Amino acid sequence: MAVLSCNFRCLLLSVAQKRCMGSFRQRIDPNIKEKPEYVPNKKKSFIDSLRIYVRGGPGGQGSHRHNGFGGDGGGVYAVAKKDASLSDVYQKYPTRRFVGGSGADSTKYCLLGEPGQDKVIDVPVGVEVCTDDGQIIGDLIEEGDSVCMAPGGKGGNHSNKYLGKRGEHRNVRLNLKLIADVGLVGFPNAGKSSFLKAISRANPKITNYPFTTIKPQIGVAEFPDFRKITVADLPGLIEGAHANLGMGHRFLKHVERTKLLLVLVDIGGFQLAQSYPLRSAFQTILLLNKELELYKEDLVQKPAVLVINKTDTDPDETKVGELIQLLKALPDSLQTVPEELRPKTLIKFDAIQKISAKRCINTDETMKCVRELLDHYAGKTSNQETNLTVMDINNKESLLRRHGERAHKRLV
Repeated sequence: MAVLSCNFRCLLLSVAQKRCMGSFRQRIDPNIKEKPEYVPNKKKSFIDSLRIYVRGGPGGQGSHRHNGFGGDGGGVYAVAKKDASLSDVYQKYPTRRFVGGSGADSTKYCLLGEPGQDKVIDVPVGVEVCTDDGQIIGDLIEEGDSVCMAPGGKGGNHSNKYLGKRGEHRNVRLNLKLIADVGLVGFPNAGKSSFLKAISRANPKITNYPFTTIKPQIGVAEFPDFRKITVADLPGLIEGAHANLGMGHRFLKHVERTKLLLVLVDIGGFQLAQSYPLRSAFQTILLLNKELELYKEDLVQKPAVLVINKTDTDPDETKVGELIQLLKALPDSLQTVPEELRPKTLIKFDAIQKISAKRCINTDETMKCVRELLDHYAGKTSNQETNLTVMDINNKESLLRRHGERAHKRLV
């Protein structure tokens, strides 16, 4: 027993000596630190949904004797900033807990207590704040928009018997919905990333297998007159994405705020795996139409452009011609596909383009077409006569040549 107590005393003495030596070294050289500070990981990953806990600060106690009012508790606010990201919030606040400041108590020397300090969180533009049960608290669409996620408690006064109230507390979710001019929609391996690389300086991952894009990416298409159009490359959808199969809801939510949909299909069709049936290009269009419709009916009413990709694999344009004929025959051509593939409301494509994203064939003409449509729907040409002609699938003339020539003349 004596040996144990002696060892314990020696241990305490060694710990004390180390602490004294550390404080002595810091007094000599303040730059010496006993433990290195925590440095967050500079490599940021894309985060489009973050769950946090927010609580408003408690109100200060009032003074019944002097009829003094306690200060209100500080609230927790989310403010939209252009340079902010949910990754920054995740790294800067690892606990993801945000609490407002407490209101000051009333005293005989200071009858009105100071209000608690508000807690402000910088979030990216496009964040939707909602509760766990789906109730939307606020939608931050423009820079500077703010929403109170948890108000502080009321300070003590005559209405609450001078007892400060607690602030509200709850879990909220910050859902980021990208704001872009154009949203690329298509099944995996349709060539969306190749198209984005062809029209912008973005450098997405491109391989010959599906699901290479696992997070949304935004590219900026620049024109000679310095006009810029933002294009969002969304990860590929699968059948049942509307029911949240795969990562359906997480991907489809980014389509909601785009001004125009660019539906991109592979002329050779799509097959997810050997155990899945091979879908033709026509069936792929209908499936994408149905997935968007089942997720949110308003999406099929958006302006849309159909882009037929990989036409270099069809040199005689046999498959392209068959697809155009089926599109012309809509809705009668729906009888050629199984009933489970038929959407209730068809997307009305404003234009159809044939491209090869890999070889950059007709990609510039497609973006000129997109630009005209965006200007048309934005009402920029409403005061003057425009030569813009939307897609008429009953017209036998090639829309690709007509639309490309018009766009070239107007820009040059």
